[in-house]
Amino acid sequence: MSATAIAAALQRVQSVFQRRPEAGLHEDAPALSRWTGGMRVVTQHADGHAVNTDMPLELGGSGDQVTPGWLMRAGLASCTATRIAMAAATEGIVLDLLEVEAGSRSDARGLLGMSEVDGRPVPAGPLDMRLRVRLSAPGVTVERLRALVEASCRHSPVGDAIETALPIDLQIDVPAH
Repeated sequence: MSATAIAAALQRVQSVFQRRPEAGLHEDAPALSRWTGGMRVVTQHADGHAVNTDMPLELGGSGDQVTPGWLMRAGLASCTATRIAMAAATEGIVLDLLEVEAGSRSDARGLLGMSEVDGRPVPAGPLDMRLRVRLSAPGVTVERLRALVEASCRHSPVGDAIETALPIDLQIDVPAH
């Protein structure tokens, strides 16, 4: 889809949301994960798309699939790139390069439920997250591109969820045998 068509679609949706804010609220498509043995899990979207995950050899997996943690970074990078592309289209900026790399640093001891020597638990999640954005657009200043990226990052749903540490409503079902 062209930048003009994307901008027009976004303008239509924004117009609807301005008139009817409640139209913006919706249930997101759930991700259903099923353990398939070992450390392997297949996660499916309601439309049938599936992603397989596994753990590295040193953590008991086969190491031949991406890890769940990588999927989180992939989601952050993809969501950020999408939001930047949306903003560029809305502002009439024609990008000729857009790459977003999401990285993190983790301590695998947290995944194993281990503690520091002083007894403090080691966090299971990443210790930090970082984004590296490469982009260019003919005739657009560096300052304008930087502003576009910074504003887009503030409105990236995945980035926002990570930064605000969204609480999780845990529900547990144990079927009777």
